[in-house]
Amino acid sequence: MHDSSTTGQPPSWRATRQRGDVLRALHEAAGFASARDLHRALTAGGAAVGLTTVYRTLRMLERDGRVDIVRVKAGERLYRSRPADGHRHYLVCRRCGLSLAVAAEAVERWADGVAADTGFSAVEHTVELSGICGQCETRANRDAPHP
Repeated sequence: MHDSSTTGQPPSWRATRQRGDVLRALHEAAGFASARDLHRALTAGGAAVGLTTVYRTLRMLERDGRVDIVRVKAGERLYRSRPADGHRHYLVCRRCGLSLAVAAEAVERWADGVAADTGFSAVEHTVELSGICGQCETRANRDAPHP
């Protein structure tokens, strides 16, 4: 058995070819990607991976703190590999899906304070910020009918 610190795999990870394929697809994704997006990319590349395996692998990566997650307006979860130095908070465009990491030290301090005040440990949090990016707003204004 390999130690996760030497293999780069999550602690609960049992290596399979399909899980490795999902992990590679996630790392290669340009930004946040849905399970269906990852599955499409994998099958287009010739990988024999089922959608259920993609979902199961993403849940495992989420449980092990290896992915950041945002939810889009329809409630769909999008995934991105988490940087080695910890999770990030993102501002996500509701139209095109552009995501930008944002500074969130105040959120981290607040979560740490809540944990300390309540005596809880291993507190996790999710902060979701969404809006319309400048390019989508410009495009919408340009395409809107003028009176």
